[in-house]
Parts: sequence; C-alpha cells; structure tokens
Amino acid sequence: MTVEDLDPLIHAPARLRIIATLAALPPGDALSFTRLQEMIGLTPGNLITHLRRLEAGGYVDTGKTGNGSSSLTTVTITVAGRAALDVYRRNLLRLLGDL
Repeated sequence: MTVEDLDPLIHAPARLRIIATLAALPPGDALSFTRLQEMIGLTPGNLITHLRRLEAGGYVDTGKTGNGSSSLTTVTITVAGRAALDVYRRNLLRLLGDL
C-alpha cells in the first residue's frame, strides 16, 4: 500500500476535514455552510471550491432554501461519502501499519 492508493478527493487536507466533520454527524443531519466554515476555518471561497469537488465526486450534497439574504445553504455527507471515508480510513491504517 502506498500514498497513491489513498482517495485523492479525500486526501487533500481541507476536504478530509470537511468529510470528517460531516461524518461525525448522525446520518441525514446537515450543517449550514456558515457553521461548517466556522468549524473548518476556511474562507467562503475556499470552502465552496472544496465542496464543489466533493459534490462532483458524489461525496456531499448541498441544498439551498430561501432566497436573498434569508437563504440558507446546508451540507450533508452522502452514503457514498461515508463509504469513501471508511475505505480511506482503512487504507490509511494499512499504510501506517506498514511503516
């Protein structure tokens, strides 16, 4: 097992923090974009960029309610995202066990 065997979509530090934070929630629960941003410590633009990559990979879903200043964007991890994180975790443990 090598580092190249780790999922590159999750392996980026910011995306790993996003996925791990969302995975800590009970299945089906969501975080608001603002709360996730506060927890992760990314700028809004940086967080949006990472979320788009994770969403394109099928690992997170985003939803928007309302419009204008009263809109709320929420983020949830998908079943595929949880499964990908589980595989990533197992592979990382295997890699570290080979040290």
